Amino acid sequence: MGRPLHRHLGRTLFFAAAFLLAGHRLLPGQQAAGSAQKQQWKTVPFAIVRYNDDAPKSWNVYHGEKKGIYLVRLWKRYLLIDTGEQSAYEIDPGKVKIEGENAELNSADIPSEPIETAEWKSRDAGPVLRHRFRFGKTGNFMELQIPLLPSGKPVY
Repeated sequence: MGRPLHRHLGRTLFFAAAFLLAGHRLLPGQQAAGSAQKQQWKTVPFAIVRYNDDAPKSWNVYHGEKKGIYLVRLWKRYLLIDTGEQSAYEIDPGKVKIEGENAELNSADIPSEPIETAEWKSRDAGPVLRHRFRFGKTGNFMELQIPLLPSGKPVY
């Protein structure tokens, strides 16, 4: 009699563990084995990047399929910015392929750990959605301004 109960308990634990693993949300740098895929990024028209309240000489902002996640080129540096999670990831520039107005990045090339950021502020500033944060605790500021439609949705 104890044996069938033991099998039932083992099966229940197995299905509970499988359910929890299936429902777990993967962070940008965490991918299931073998599921690495190339992500397509398109330029965000009329976006603005500010670095320490100045416009950098060379920059671009790309958007992917998910809202609030941007690939930003700042000089020769690439950052993946997740505004929902308020995190930034350093991307190896050699891993980003630029094709005209678009970029391509393999999801396996996104690090699992974000870089240190602080003082995140996101606000609706009328025609744009502003995301501002500091690199580290005392570093430089970066600001993204994403244009909005009159309905309040992003232009892309």
